[in-house]
Amino acid sequence: MSSASSSRLAALDALRGLVIVLMAIDHARDFFHAGAMTGVPTDLATTTPLLFATRWITHLCAPVFAWAAGAGAWLRLQRPGQSPGALARYLVWRGLGLIVLEVTVMRVAMTFSLSPTWPVLLLVLWMLGVSMMALAALQYLPLRLLLWGSLAVIALHHLADGIRPEALGAWAGLWRVLHVPGVITPGGVVAVVGYPLVPWVAVMAAGFAMAPIFTWAPEVRRRWLLAGGLIGVLGFVVLRTLNVYGDPSPWARQPSAVMTLVSFLNTTKYPPSLAFLLMTLGPAAWLLAWLDRRALRPSHPFLVFGRVPLFFYVTHFFLLHALAVAAAWWTYGGAAWSFAWMPLPSMGGPAAAFPPGFGYALPITYVAWAAVVGLLYPACRWWGRRDVPRTRG
Repeated sequence: MSSASSSRLAALDALRGLVIVLMAIDHARDFFHAGAMTGVPTDLATTTPLLFATRWITHLCAPVFAWAAGAGAWLRLQRPGQSPGALARYLVWRGLGLIVLEVTVMRVAMTFSLSPTWPVLLLVLWMLGVSMMALAALQYLPLRLLLWGSLAVIALHHLADGIRPEALGAWAGLWRVLHVPGVITPGGVVAVVGYPLVPWVAVMAAGFAMAPIFTWAPEVRRRWLLAGGLIGVLGFVVLRTLNVYGDPSPWARQPSAVMTLVSFLNTTKYPPSLAFLLMTLGPAAWLLAWLDRRALRPSHPFLVFGRVPLFFYVTHFFLLHALAVAAAWWTYGGAAWSFAWMPLPSMGGPAAAFPPGFGYALPITYVAWAAVVGLLYPACRWWGRRDVPRTRG
């Protein structure tokens, strides 16, 4: 691999590393914050500006993962000896692997159980896996057609917001998989679709179609990234100001200016609205341009984490859950064993089985997050040294 190519990959790796560190904040909140056991941080009736910001800053993660996976697939195709057929096989098997990981290993990480008592959660790995399998076929389209088609899906999918699963009869489950989050029961198994596929597939396909930008001269590439980021941010501001399209949840004036801003920023992630994607991918383009100018050492945390994102993702769930059990034992003593091995209420577990007010203040969430990031740094360095050939692209 050329030094120029390595530099381009370093910026993409660093962006992934940055957002995966942010992602861990939200998952620490899921395992530790008392409010996560009874509500969501985007509920304007119960949230606070700090709690909302804790959630909001992590919105970058899923869009960046999807877009970067598409860009990485295109970069993989540029390797010597690669072909569209070889890339298709890689994407299909990689995608299947992520889906299996979601419904087995991640199920244990979140619930410490494979019991059918608890629902199967179809979350980000499921979304990335299916999107990769779709990209295996979409890669054969001309790049310009793929780009404009992907942008059209991202911009226009709200036209289908009025279609409710209940109106589709036997096709309701398929519509939940595609566009409306909710419960499906394939073969009698209860599964919660947290990440409907539209428009995530389009986000990954757009990353694939845009990836040739990484072959441009550095200054040209950075100017285009800055311009693209500006278009995204301005597009978000205009759409939200008009308040008539781009998100199924319009903002509204609140009792204070701060909470009005919270309402303005409170866009829809499930599935990601046009406003949500402009709000996240616009700043992500700026971050990528900034990182593209940096000469980061191989030991920089963003590079260390960004080169082994799947290892970090899987491991940090187990570690957070183990720390949550330890915290429960420390707080409740032996009584913790009656509930500590159940899924937390934030993971679909029975709230009645946990002590009233279970959970901790928001600062403890940040302590848990810092502990996990610190503990995983040496593990990710070790894994990256043994896994470098397979973590590119």
